[in-house]
Amino acid sequence: MHPRFHSAFTTLTPDLQHALEPMLNAGDFSASFSASQIAALQQHTALDDDALALALLPLAAACAVAPLSNFNVGAVARGVSGSWYFGANMEFVGATMQQTVHAEQSAITHAWLKGETALAAITVNYSPCGHCRQFMNELNSGTQLRICLPERAPATLADYLPHAFGPRDLAIDTLLLDPIDHGYLASGDALEQQAIAAASRSHAPYSQAHSGVALEIADGQIFAGRYAENAAFNPSLPPLQAALILRNMHNASAEPVVRAVLAESTSAKLSQRSATEATLKALGCENVRTISLQHA
Repeated sequence: MHPRFHSAFTTLTPDLQHALEPMLNAGDFSASFSASQIAALQQHTALDDDALALALLPLAAACAVAPLSNFNVGAVARGVSGSWYFGANMEFVGATMQQTVHAEQSAITHAWLKGETALAAITVNYSPCGHCRQFMNELNSGTQLRICLPERAPATLADYLPHAFGPRDLAIDTLLLDPIDHGYLASGDALEQQAIAAASRSHAPYSQAHSGVALEIADGQIFAGRYAENAAFNPSLPPLQAALILRNMHNASAEPVVRAVLAESTSAKLSQRSATEATLKALGCENVRTISLQHA
């Protein structure tokens, strides 16, 4: 079990500890559970979906990287596939506040990067802020997404975001988590190929600024993230943050990034380059290459 889970694990009920221990001790545990694992947890604990997700929140919050606020927020995104995904807030010393990641963004992006195509519900240990409510409104689940909080009855995003403005108001048909491929041809080494592949699957219907980032850490692992735009623009999540979310969920947030590649479309009206380079510099990585993408 990764050390970051030790303290939270002791707060769980004995039956949940017993069921979770072999999963957390598995060498490949990456802060997500398959449908069969969730079924096994429910069989051992007799908890329904909502109760189990609430019970798992301390583990999700233990994934937080919060050196600025020291305030850990955890989230559990529940996919329609039956798989569940942890998320947690992330803050970066030396970077601007705008580069931080909220727990709901983390859980949703985690699910997206692992192939989930829609969410049924999200459970959070604190009420979602307005930024996150708007971010969630980009999802193909729409305002029917269920939101669950401790000591509060489940509600829908429509309850938390009345009179919502979103992609449908702008006649956008492809929504966040919908499968998409912009058709960029992968080339170069493994890091470059993953950055290009991420850009091909990015969600950028407003700017068409398709982009992806791939990070190589010291032990050779590669984590790739995609850009996720929002109808309200500001809640958009940069591709670097998506890659950092995946690194964190794979228990590697302390591993230094030794090399990074940003792949972005050449004709776009905006660029991720300066923000990506600045944030990576704050994280101690200055080996950043940008690839300009053109359709075949």
